[in-house]
Amino acid sequence: MSAATSEPGEPGVGPWPQDGRVREEAKPSQRTVWLVFGRRKYDDALYQVGTVTANTGEMAELYARSIYDEHPWIEMVIVPRRSLRTVVAS
Repeated sequence: MSAATSEPGEPGVGPWPQDGRVREEAKPSQRTVWLVFGRRKYDDALYQVGTVTANTGEMAELYARSIYDEHPWIEMVIVPRRSLRTVVAS
């Protein structure tokens, strides 16, 4: 089985494996993907720690706290990924 993935029309690139299976993160979901940002020290910038998937903001908060508990955060913020807007695209 190949680990390479392919986008339609672009072999070897994208979320679709060549064997026809779809990666889990590429599947449609009714749940919202939330970006998790954190800050460990007051003089640190807020940076993206990871993501969680949840139906509600309350559940996303719970998941973020429990999954990303490896540091004593002074600030943690979640935002729905769909709320992000591209300002400058590469």
